[in-house]
Amino acid sequence: MLKNVRRTHRCGELRAEHIGQQVVLQGWAQSVRDFGGVAFVVLRDRYGLAQVTVDERCAPSVKDELGLVRSEYVVEVTGEVVARANPNPNLPTGAIEILASGIKVLNKTEPLPFTAETALQAQEETRLKWRFLDLRRPTLQRHLVIRHKASQAVRRYLDGEDFIEVETPILNKSTPEGARDYLVPSRVHPGQWYALPQSPQIFKQILMVAGMDRYFQIVKCFRDEDLRADRQPEFTQIDIEISFPTEDTVMEVAEGVLRAMFTEIRGLTIDEIPRITYAEAIDRYGIDSPDTRFGMHLKTLTDLVVGSASTVISGGLANGGVCRGMNVKGHAEAASNKVLNGYTEFVKRYGMGGLLWGKVGAEGLTGSLAKLLSADEAAAVVSALGGEAGDLLLVGVGAPSAVNPGLGRLRAQLGRDLSLHQHEFSFCWVKDFPAFDWDKDSQRWVAMHHPFTSPKPEDIALLGTDRAGEIRASAYDLVCNGYEIAGGSIRIHDSAVQSKVFSALGIEAEEAEERFGFLLSALRCGAPPHGGIAFGFDRSVMLLAGTENIRDVIAFPKTTKAQDMMAGSPSPVDPAQLAELHVKNLG
Repeated sequence: MLKNVRRTHRCGELRAEHIGQQVVLQGWAQSVRDFGGVAFVVLRDRYGLAQVTVDERCAPSVKDELGLVRSEYVVEVTGEVVARANPNPNLPTGAIEILASGIKVLNKTEPLPFTAETALQAQEETRLKWRFLDLRRPTLQRHLVIRHKASQAVRRYLDGEDFIEVETPILNKSTPEGARDYLVPSRVHPGQWYALPQSPQIFKQILMVAGMDRYFQIVKCFRDEDLRADRQPEFTQIDIEISFPTEDTVMEVAEGVLRAMFTEIRGLTIDEIPRITYAEAIDRYGIDSPDTRFGMHLKTLTDLVVGSASTVISGGLANGGVCRGMNVKGHAEAASNKVLNGYTEFVKRYGMGGLLWGKVGAEGLTGSLAKLLSADEAAAVVSALGGEAGDLLLVGVGAPSAVNPGLGRLRAQLGRDLSLHQHEFSFCWVKDFPAFDWDKDSQRWVAMHHPFTSPKPEDIALLGTDRAGEIRASAYDLVCNGYEIAGGSIRIHDSAVQSKVFSALGIEAEEAEERFGFLLSALRCGAPPHGGIAFGFDRSVMLLAGTENIRDVIAFPKTTKAQDMMAGSPSPVDPAQLAELHVKNLG
C-alpha cells in the first residue's frame, strides 16, 4: 500500500492473522445498528466490508461519536482488531471485528434515493441518473475491476508479441461506412465539420503503409445508430492491424488476445476454436453469430413441401422462398397458445409473416403444421426434424432474408429461456462471408463489412462482372455465446483492386478520391499486404462479467435513447456558442 496515508488497511482485507493490531479504516457506513449496550457499524470500501463494534469495552466518548453516524456517511474508524464473538462464515472478514477507540465523520450525506444495498429496487433510469451511487454497488465495482484487468492482460499479451500501441485521431474526416457519423462543427473553418471515428480503420491501414508492422489500440469509437442491451453510441474496441499476415496469422493473434482475457479473469483454458463458413452458419443456425452452446440446428424442408396445396406454404415459397424448421425437444406440453403466440410475435420482428408449429404426439402431428400439410408431407417433415412424441416443431416459410434470422434469433432466445446451454462459454470462427450484399432500397451492392475488405484472391477476377453476389470476402468474425465479439479481414493493399471494389459499390473515381483520397494515396506508395481485427471490448467484458447488459460494465453508460441521465446530455447550448460555430438550430 501507499505510504503516508492515514488508513492502515482496507475494509475487506482484515483476517484472523490481524487480531491484536491497531488499525485505521476509512469508508462508507453501510449500516448502523444500536442495541443499547452494544452497537455495530458495517464499514464498506471497494475491497469489502468490516464490522466495527462499540460496547462496554469502549470509552463513553466513542458511543457519542457513533451517535453522529448515519447510513452512507463517510467515516474513519480507529480501533483494535479482535476475534468476532459470532463469526460470519459468509463474509471474508467474518472472523474479526474492529473494537472502536475512535470514530470520526469525514462527510455527511443528504437523504439518498437508494443505497448500495437497495439499488436494485430502483428503476434503471433512476440508477443511471444517480450513477455515482449505483457504482457503490459491489457488483458494478467488480465489473470495473474485471474491465481493468482484461485491458491490462490484453496489453501484456500484445506487447509480448511486438505490437505498438498508437493513438489515432478522434477529430476526423467524415467517411460514411454504414452507421451515421457523429459530427462536430469547426469554429475555425466555417461550414466544415469533423466526424468522430466509427473505427480507426483508415488510420490503422495507413500505419501499415508507414511501416509500423504491428499496431494495436484500445480506442473509443462512435456510431449514431439504434441501440440495444449490447450496444452503445460510444464504445471501446481493441483494434489490431498486422503487416504481411495470412488469415491464420490474424486469427492466431486474436485467439491470443481472447485467451489472455479469459485466463486472467475466468481462469479458463480455451481449446482449439472451430471454424465454420458463413454458408454453414446460416444453414445450421440461421444467423452469422451463432450460439453454439447447444444443438437444435435448423433444417431445410423446402423440397418436402414444394408441391403443397396450402396457399400459405406455396405463397411463401414463391420467388425463391424457403421452408425451414427446428425441433424443440420435449417442449410440446409446455408450449401453450400464449407461449406459441409469443414465439410468433418474436419472429415477426425479423420480417417473417408468422410461425407454423406442430406438436408430435402418439397419434401423430397436431397444430398449424398438421392443418396445412398433407399426411405424407407432415410425416416427411416430422422425420426430417427427428420428431418424437413430446417434441415441438417450429417452421418458417418465406424469403430467406426473413426466415433465417427469424428462426435463428428465436433459436438463440429459446436456448436462454429453456436453459439448453451445455457450456458456460462456446467460441467459433465464422469466415468466408459474402463480400457484397444487395440493398433493395438503393438498388445497389453494399459492402457486407466495409469497402476496404479484400475479396478472396480466387474471387478477385469476378469484380466488374455480373457475379458480384458470388464474391467472398477475406473476412472473419469471432463469436462467443451468440455474440460477435471480434471481426476483421485481410485488407485491400492494391489500389487497382480497391478502385474495382469502389466501382462495384457504385462509388465513382471522383467520389472515391473525395472521400478516401488520403488512403488511396497511401495504397499507391508501396502498401504491404495487411489485415487485422477489432474486438468489441465492452461486449467481451460483459461476457467475462456474466451479465447480459453492456451498461453493467461501462462506468458512465447511456440509455437506449443515447442519453446520459446523470450528466443530462445531450443538452441545449447557449445560442452564442452556436453562432460562434456558424450553426443554427432548426428544431
